[in-house]
Amino acid sequence: MATERLQKFLSRAGVASRRTAEEIILAGRVAVNGQVVTAMGVKVDPDRDVVKIDGSIVQVTAARRTVMLHKPYGYVCTTRDPEGRRVVTELLGKTPDRLYPVGRLDYDATGLLLLTNDGELAYRLTHPSYSVPRTYRVTVAGEVSKETVRQLSAGVDLDGRFVYPEVQVNKREAEKTVLEITVHEGRYHLIKRLMEQVGHPVEKLKRIAFGPLRLEGLQRGAFREVTGRELAALKAGVDLK
Repeated sequence: MATERLQKFLSRAGVASRRTAEEIILAGRVAVNGQVVTAMGVKVDPDRDVVKIDGSIVQVTAARRTVMLHKPYGYVCTTRDPEGRRVVTELLGKTPDRLYPVGRLDYDATGLLLLTNDGELAYRLTHPSYSVPRTYRVTVAGEVSKETVRQLSAGVDLDGRFVYPEVQVNKREAEKTVLEITVHEGRYHLIKRLMEQVGHPVEKLKRIAFGPLRLEGLQRGAFREVTGRELAALKAGVDLK
């Protein structure tokens, strides 16, 4: 078989998206034929080379699997945590498939999280160029005015790049406001930073939709397989057959 870049092989094997695979390589967790690799650009032959992550052999499997999880509070979106916190993959129980989170939800956030072993799908769903929508139900401190909603919708400058959230007020009170906010990228603490910019710190954050998928009907801490129709819709949104 022809050689391919190591990060692409890891993605194709369902280890992680290509972007995350690069981080895993740089962290010194990958070995090829017994030699630790920490540089980009290394190529491997899947038929001849032995690739390991953290000592476990990585192989490309034909079966692709994607599940939807209702993430509870107090879990980190990774497969292991050096601080000893609970990780979302624990909620899947014992499964023969190695599934990895698609993007992240904050430790104190809840809601819809996808996990998959389809590295290319994960890569596209999280890449900014595909603009996959994410919708959150957000409770913030204080009463959010119509002017503040207009200010958010007009665009907020974060680190030199503007974000244009779609904002809808669900409930407005004197001490707090419940909003529904849709963004088309997954930057670090994005919703929290947006609301801090306009003086309304986030008190609760729950993702209720990711692309065409909605959280409805899934109990907190539970997960289910993504249906064929849902998977087709996900792939269509990122130009993947």
